[in-house]
Amino acid sequence: MTQVLNGIIPPLVTPLLDNDTLDVESLERLIEHVINGGVHGIFILGTSGESQSLSFSLREEMIKQSSKIINGRLPLLVGISDTSLSDSARLSYIAADNGADIVVSAAPYYYAAAQPELIDFYEALVFKIALPLYLYNMPSHTKVTFAPSTLYKLSENEKVIGFKDSSANGTYLQTVLYTMRDRKDFSIFVGPEEMTAAAVLMGANGGVNGGANIFPKLFVDLYNAAKAEDLETVRKLQLKVMQISTTIYSLGQYSSSFLKGVKCALSVLGICKDTLALPYSKFDAESRIKIIDAIKELDL
Repeated sequence: MTQVLNGIIPPLVTPLLDNDTLDVESLERLIEHVINGGVHGIFILGTSGESQSLSFSLREEMIKQSSKIINGRLPLLVGISDTSLSDSARLSYIAADNGADIVVSAAPYYYAAAQPELIDFYEALVFKIALPLYLYNMPSHTKVTFAPSTLYKLSENEKVIGFKDSSANGTYLQTVLYTMRDRKDFSIFVGPEEMTAAAVLMGANGGVNGGANIFPKLFVDLYNAAKAEDLETVRKLQLKVMQISTTIYSLGQYSSSFLKGVKCALSVLGICKDTLALPYSKFDAESRIKIIDAIKELDL
């Protein structure tokens, strides 16, 4: 990739028939759905894609099938996050062999890495991979936050070309934007969609928003309004984003409520089943009715 990415890049869910079987027909339907909604790229095997719950062989199939369906129409970003440096590199080779454009890596999890250890890990990983790399900040799941100084140091390698922040920490994100302010060749995306418009107004390149699986046009319109500094439209669309956040994503007392809600909504819309990889499970019938009602009330 020689161009800096901008816009809305949905972190695609992984449609499943069962715990270890990819639903290829639904994957094609989902990809066509988000492309028709005007998104600017597609990110597979991230948090919304349940990457850490999927077998290596299923992740490999997801890469191959997604690349085949997209067929070069949009940039394809592939998550290679793993606690193993070797397995991260292996996934990057598969991504490169299948025409992906960028790989994305969250910090190794379990033992929390110190900043010097993060630098060592990524300097070793970058040496092994052929594709450009986005770093992915997901401290709620990895217990590690990329210090802005660490991010800047790693970005000195020409292969490290972007960053996705899912910390939901506005002060941290603003510090990153400030630290990287002179690096116009470096993309900064925000994960939590509740923050996307504000982040774009302050200079971020766009959003990697899970809700764009369900309502891609809404998030593309929100990005376009923020980019144009059309605050009236931003305010109107932000109300819809918050309505989604406080209904579809907030049902039940689960850390996986967001993922359950997104997949349930997609199944209600006839795009893919709501099957999740173990240890997670789909919503029950009562919760599904609440998702149906939430979608109706959105009037999208």
